[in-house]
Amino acid sequence: MDDATLQFYRRNAEAYAGWAKAPSARLIGFLKLLPPGGAILELGCGAGNHAAVMLAEGFLLRATDGSPEMAEVAARRINHPVEAMLFDELDDLEAYDGVWASACLLHVPRDELAGILSRIHRALKPGGIFYASYKIGHGDGRDSIGRYYNYPAADWLAATYASSGAWTQVSSDTSQIKSFDEAPATMLHIVVRKSGD
Repeated sequence: MDDATLQFYRRNAEAYAGWAKAPSARLIGFLKLLPPGGAILELGCGAGNHAAVMLAEGFLLRATDGSPEMAEVAARRINHPVEAMLFDELDDLEAYDGVWASACLLHVPRDELAGILSRIHRALKPGGIFYASYKIGHGDGRDSIGRYYNYPAADWLAATYASSGAWTQVSSDTSQIKSFDEAPATMLHIVVRKSGD
């Protein structure tokens, strides 16, 4: 994880939590792909808006965030434990029916992303579902407030997924957003299923 980006979220946890948008409309579609009451790992849970929906829908949730301060804010908001965990600390084996990673893996340095995706693949049960979203671009860089982004092109991202494990694509689409720093961005939303085993 890029240290400057992590420090941003540590210093600005309350402000970011106050800004956090309503839960993604894609979340309900993701949950419908999982067995009722299934086990979900949420990476980068932020203020806990998605976690609150998962819990309300009766799923068994392990919520995590890389920032201990953000994890504390989210735990307080949703009245549920939230672990401070960096992506490269994930070492579970076939433990989850789904992994939800909304707008967080976009901060993983490009040369580290395949390794993180491999960890997620390993953590999913066979047939498990994985959602992630990225800011589309052509080469990594920082935004106006210093946060690192990997800014992948769709073909580079597809190749990175392919190198990390056997996945079957379920869906892929884009949306337009306005970031925390007010900059517009195009988000790529990818849902894949862990193949076979």
